[in-house]
Amino acid sequence: MRIGLISDTHIPGGATEISPNVVKAFEGVDMILHAGNIYTLPILDWLERIAPVKAAGSLDRDKPCYGDPRVDEKQVLEVEGQTIGVIHDLMVPGFGGWVYPGTLTNNFHYDGSHPIIPDEMFGRAVDIVVFGHTCTSMVEEHGGTLLINPGSPTLRDQLVKIGTVAVLEVTRERREAKVIDLVTDF
Repeated sequence: MRIGLISDTHIPGGATEISPNVVKAFEGVDMILHAGNIYTLPILDWLERIAPVKAAGSLDRDKPCYGDPRVDEKQVLEVEGQTIGVIHDLMVPGFGGWVYPGTLTNNFHYDGSHPIIPDEMFGRAVDIVVFGHTCTSMVEEHGGTLLINPGSPTLRDQLVKIGTVAVLEVTRERREAKVIDLVTDF
């Protein structure tokens, strides 16, 4: 199964629209997971023209999304025998900061004796975590858990410019995520 991953669309605010290259990046995906900072429901409607959408995010911050069946504070999905958790702001217990590329490897003394993401975060163990918040793309594996931040299509690394999304390929035997730069990959 191919899954489009997007987060931190920040519309309005970061931009007035999403790059049309998102449609190209998500060509052939079976579903789209949005990891928060949605701001307006038309963003989800626009994405849903590509594929079915599930989204996570703070229901207080994303007030227009409150009550929409596509949105919950956290999402947990079973896909091809893999459990995927979607959350906006990933907080790793024992690590006191935002999760950026390399920060867990370089600044966190994780010994692998327990899951890096405790079962309580999603109500059960997850194999893959999709998150946002930093607007910086990342794909890293820690203790058997694949952590993916697709970045932001509108606020690359917190700067107002066209950014990134990701595509996750999941089968029973493997999982692979690729970050797609909406400028240089097209």
